[in-house]
Amino acid sequence: MFVGREAEMKFLQDKYAEDGGQLIVLYGRRRVGKTETLREFCKDKPHVFFSCTQTTERVQLRNFSGRMLKENIPARNYISEFSDWEKAFRAVQDLPYGDRKKLLVIDEFPYMCRGNKSIPSILQNLWDAELRSSNVMIILCGSAMSFMEKELLSEKNPLYGRATGIYRMREMGFYDAAKFFPDYSDRDKVLAYAVLGGIPHYLRQWNPKRSVDENIKQNILTKGCILYSEVEFLLHQELRETPIYNSIIEAVALGNTKLNDISQKSLVEDTSKTSVYLKNLMELGIVEREFSVDAKIKEYGNSGRGIYRLTDNFFRFWYAFGFANFSQLEDGDVDGVYEYVVKPALHEFAAFAFEDVCREFVREMQKKNELPFRYAKMGRWFGKTTVRDEKAQGGLRTAETEIDLLGIDREAKEYLVGECKFKGAPFSYSEYLNTLAKLAPEKEKARFHYALFSENGFDAKIAAHAAENETQLYTLDQIVRYK
Repeated sequence: MFVGREAEMKFLQDKYAEDGGQLIVLYGRRRVGKTETLREFCKDKPHVFFSCTQTTERVQLRNFSGRMLKENIPARNYISEFSDWEKAFRAVQDLPYGDRKKLLVIDEFPYMCRGNKSIPSILQNLWDAELRSSNVMIILCGSAMSFMEKELLSEKNPLYGRATGIYRMREMGFYDAAKFFPDYSDRDKVLAYAVLGGIPHYLRQWNPKRSVDENIKQNILTKGCILYSEVEFLLHQELRETPIYNSIIEAVALGNTKLNDISQKSLVEDTSKTSVYLKNLMELGIVEREFSVDAKIKEYGNSGRGIYRLTDNFFRFWYAFGFANFSQLEDGDVDGVYEYVVKPALHEFAAFAFEDVCREFVREMQKKNELPFRYAKMGRWFGKTTVRDEKAQGGLRTAETEIDLLGIDREAKEYLVGECKFKGAPFSYSEYLNTLAKLAPEKEKARFHYALFSENGFDAKIAAHAAENETQLYTLDQIVRYK
């Protein structure tokens, strides 16, 4: 069953309905669901879907010719294989689809270019001379992020400026991911998302009829299951020096977010080398460099600023629990690892993903104009701010801290400060007061609104004071069942 991807399907459908030729570039990291989305899009349309393989150019051309010649085009009466790529691509115009778009999907396009680096030039010449004014739609799809962004879409590439649509597919958000386990409780939906993230391939390994505990043990921690070897398989496929990358990813997964800390924890002493490894992981979509929501442009160019985090929840889970206990899992001690390592820490582990869920909830609220103002930017904030301290003069002091969610309007006159608590107890009154204290100096220049998000409700004193401080309270069921 195909789940989610409404935005991607609408984008493709709208392009298909447009007049004239369409050259679409669709890309994203492995396992994100590109191929399945394209196949779903093609279901009700006449089309040619060609999946490239890692093979020689001659074999690739032979295979592509065989797929094209299966269609009822004139060339099939005279040849068994196209003599070159120009003739092969030109044949898309002869597809017998009547007035409908002549749809060609080339999946894993970088493999085709690897065998013949002139293919983008061949396509560019054909596009400029013939295809752009024809009733064709060509979709070039790829997982090699570096190739797609730095070569195919760069100014130096022949196809630069020719694409009529460019779409980077990212992992599913919480609301789409939760559709894979519709009968779970609200809490278990968050826990499952915290473990698997929004990668469709990972979500499909989960049995929605089994509990979160059973799924973790049977479909992640048990040797031989798909997800047990997924991380190792992906890294070996994309990278060399996997032991070093393992150390770096593990360091980030365990909470080391700054460059120096990652270097020290992973034992890569040279931070410049660590920076290169992190850059490669960012190109694969596994790691991202995150800046405070109010960061200035010059901070993005400073290698010492920003923090690193894993974008993939499953990678976070595996390196926090699986990789660190690999020897025991290889010995088959699944129950022991789960009971003594995973289970005691799982709820706290999920708190980070719950923040992402809350930010997605706020984005959906903005779409429906349900916020007190429209923010221009929203995300995490980190830096020095005011916190409550009864021992300090005036009961406040300045300290390094984070704000889970901060939305700021275009003029920086309205602020939305959000705090997220995924824990076994209600949001406490002292935590609420601490939230009110943050960014105190900014209150002279802007109007502040507050949003509290809690798994287990709120202290009774919070409800009594929330209205007078422009504070909205959101419970777990409100957040999870919003869409």
